[in-house]
Amino acid sequence: MTEARGALRRSRSNRVIGGVCGGLGEFFGISAFWFRLLFVLLLLPGGLPGLVPYIVLWVIVPKESRS
Repeated sequence: MTEARGALRRSRSNRVIGGVCGGLGEFFGISAFWFRLLFVLLLLPGGLPGLVPYIVLWVIVPKESRS
């Protein structure tokens, strides 16, 4: 019933800017498009609601290893 997930990492292969959305997509098992759309929609009401969480995740979440 429970599925083992790897650690949350920024994607090296599925990235547009920092790999945050690609990493979230891989972690949750859904398309990174939905996370990109979410961040873009959060940018519309003034920028900060979408920009701040993206930058925080970019700084906190480590990059995927080169294996």
